[in-house]
Amino acid sequence: MIGWLRPSASVRRELEAAVIALLVSVAIGSALMLIVGKSPGHVWWHMLGHTFTESYWFGQLLYKATGLALTGLAVAIALDAGLFNIGAEGQLTAGVLACAVIGRALPEDAPAILAVPACLLGAALAGGTVGAAIGLLRVTREAHEVITSIMLNAIVAGLALWIGNVVLFQGGTTTGGQIAPGARLPQLGLGGSSANAAIVISIVAIAGVWWLRARTTWGMAWLAVGRDPAAARSVGIDVSRVRVLAMIGSGALAGLAAANFVLGHKHAFEEGLGRGTGLLGISVALLGRTHPAGVAVAALLLGFLSAGGLSVAEEVPKELIEMLQGVVVLAVACSGPWVRRQRG
Repeated sequence: MIGWLRPSASVRRELEAAVIALLVSVAIGSALMLIVGKSPGHVWWHMLGHTFTESYWFGQLLYKATGLALTGLAVAIALDAGLFNIGAEGQLTAGVLACAVIGRALPEDAPAILAVPACLLGAALAGGTVGAAIGLLRVTREAHEVITSIMLNAIVAGLALWIGNVVLFQGGTTTGGQIAPGARLPQLGLGGSSANAAIVISIVAIAGVWWLRARTTWGMAWLAVGRDPAAARSVGIDVSRVRVLAMIGSGALAGLAAANFVLGHKHAFEEGLGRGTGLLGISVALLGRTHPAGVAVAALLLGFLSAGGLSVAEEVPKELIEMLQGVVVLAVACSGPWVRRQRG
């Protein structure tokens, strides 16, 4: 029993890398606080106090973490298949647009049991379509997914803005009409925060990806392709098919994050809604070492930095916290190779 509970050498390396990255990030963040003339201990303590003792800030942490968990999962499953999906930003935007358009088109008396699944399906299909384009370009034209992701992020953002200007925006604003009441997800009631029932979707997604990854033939296939495509091909795995399906699933997860912003918070399409969540999903996936449980923890950590940073905005510049989120990415990128070299 004890042996079963003991983590493998590879898992220990991943945990060690994540802990080192976290400690380095805290150290650099503390140095930045000293530079702006603030006591690191005082700032960190206030961030913890505000976030975990005040219901509003705790709710904001959960709200931030909900979207980050879904985009982090999106990036993680692509990385597991040997692909680097940095297009979660565009996939999320596509999901936001589809979710809002469907929600707006529904009858006012549409029941939640039909309205919510319709919006979720539309968001997943929109994000999955963008992911499919990236995957197909990779396997049919050998176009690198990083380049196509960047281009599609810009294309989707521009297309969403154009549709908003032509069809959706009302009264000279950059906000569209409200979605049907039945499509709205309930708030969690945490001090008036934006936390909502979309957190259930992220929890189900984490559990589902964990199960697929560990218990199914499909999960084993996508991990095998990520580790060694040539070896996977030699045992009969269709590498191209796995990569395309992984990118579709990745895009669908990023698209589903729209539920947090549209169905649970704004209840309408808004220019820039959810912006930055897709890019931060890269940090979440890397810090979580692509494992669903790690992604959940990383989403909560970055949610804490985001919400906690706003809670101490009067003490330190908010730009410092934004810099710290970038530091986390760099620390994660460096810690993994360093640990592997030290372990030999």
